[in-house]
Amino acid sequence: MGAQVSVPEGVHVVVVGGGFGGIAAAQQLKSRGIKFTLVDLQDAFHHNVAALRAAVQDGSHVAKTFIPYAETFGGSFVQGRVVSVDPERQRVVLEDGQDFQYSHLILCTGTDGPFPGKYTAVSSYQTAIQEYQDLLHEIQASGSVLVVGGGATGLEMAAEVKTEFPDKRVVLVHSRIPLTDPQLLSSVRQQAKDVLLEKGVELVLGQRLCDLSSVEMNVCRRNRVLTTDRGTEIQADLVLCCTGLKINSAAYASSLPDCVAEGGGLRVNAHLQVASYPNVYAVGDCADTQEPKLAYHASLHAAVAVTNIGNSLAGKELCSYSPASGNVTMLLAMGCDDGVGQFKGFHLPRCAVVLAKSKNLMLWKSWREMDQSSP
Repeated sequence: MGAQVSVPEGVHVVVVGGGFGGIAAAQQLKSRGIKFTLVDLQDAFHHNVAALRAAVQDGSHVAKTFIPYAETFGGSFVQGRVVSVDPERQRVVLEDGQDFQYSHLILCTGTDGPFPGKYTAVSSYQTAIQEYQDLLHEIQASGSVLVVGGGATGLEMAAEVKTEFPDKRVVLVHSRIPLTDPQLLSSVRQQAKDVLLEKGVELVLGQRLCDLSSVEMNVCRRNRVLTTDRGTEIQADLVLCCTGLKINSAAYASSLPDCVAEGGGLRVNAHLQVASYPNVYAVGDCADTQEPKLAYHASLHAAVAVTNIGNSLAGKELCSYSPASGNVTMLLAMGCDDGVGQFKGFHLPRCAVVLAKSKNLMLWKSWREMDQSSP
């Protein structure tokens, strides 16, 4: 991950956020012998690539999606919510009043979104596991499930439910006609639609659900009827929301207002340094880089940020990050038995996506990166 560097006294890197970018940064700092503190809301890394399947399978799978931080990072991990960053005093303040002095700061705050795709409560991983199991019971009790949102999360959620419970009615409603990410090849997007139809998912496209904010989510309510803006009535016992992902800027929005781009990300230079603050780096979803927000990219960002911290300590030239261009790589797991995607702009066979992602959802990779053995 990187050679040990000579670390001057007083160097302390604070990493805010323990997602894919955060654990990659922490591991690389650890391997270089650089003192750091990793702060996250939860006490375990959440492999949210597998979160949707965790909602439809039993506890043995759910448990594998949470990997305790303390076993990997020991006393360098602190659980809590960061409420502010003071770049002048170089301090990070937590909700419970704790604060940490930093010489360098890596912000990896990720995105917020609705459960089950995201889990953003300050809690133990045992509590999180129980919440996923509670949702599974609601799905099991429902005869019909409505998935709101036709992006990648919505497609994967609908496919997971229909794969695990083929006899349930599953409806997906999406405000646009095309499905999933517009950066994907049109052939991949069409194939994703074909897979849903093959599995028996009903599609209601080009329509929005009325009064979405008043709809009770994740709870079985038998025989309720919801209406779209075009008057289509949909009967659904359970509603799962897969829309509304947004960059989690709460930790820095008030402290770094001049550095926040439209959408909540932080403006960064080629070295991933936040504008005007050369000792502050943004990694992953909160970095305003023009590329898809993927775990893979977050790990690449982390490597650049940590390398540049090491280079700055050694008086070396900083390295640059080049955002992914048009050759997008993205894999969609459409249940454990199917999937669609592309690699660097090339359309992949469905069987290749199943082997690469759908079967295991890359859980093995996160356990390996956290230097732990999966239960």
